Amino acid sequence: MKLIVKPDKGFGKIEIELSNELWGKIERLSEEYGVSPEDVIEIALLGEFKMPKGELEELEKKVEELEEKVWELEKEYAPLRFKAYGVSEDNKILAIELSGLTAENSQLRRFLRLKPERNLELRKLISYYLQ
Repeated sequence: MKLIVKPDKGFGKIEIELSNELWGKIERLSEEYGVSPEDVIEIALLGEFKMPKGELEELEKKVEELEEKVWELEKEYAPLRFKAYGVSEDNKILAIELSGLTAENSQLRRFLRLKPERNLELRKLISYYLQ
C-alpha cells in the first residue's frame, strides 16, 4: 500500500510504501480502538498516543468488578423502585377518595346549614398526591 502525505500549504508531498503486514497492524489497531486507519497513522506520525498510567489488565479487571457491582445494585434497586411506584399509585387513589369524601362532607354541611370547614392543609396534601 502506498501512503501519500501532503502538506496543508505548498507543493511538497511524501510517498511511503507500506508493507501488507504493517497495513494489517494499522487496520487491527483502528478496529480495536474504533478509529479510522488514517487517524491511526496520524497519531503514530505526530506522537499523540498516550501510555496508560497503570497496568491495563488491572484497570480492565477493576472495570469488570465495578460493572458487577453496578448490576448487583441494580438488582437491589429494581424491586424498591417497583414498590415505590405501587405506593405512589396507592397514594393517588387514596387522595382521590379523600377528595371525594371532603366534597361529600361539605355538601352535607351545606344541606344541614352548618358552617363549612376549609382545611387548607388537607387540600394541599391532596393536591400534592394528585400530581
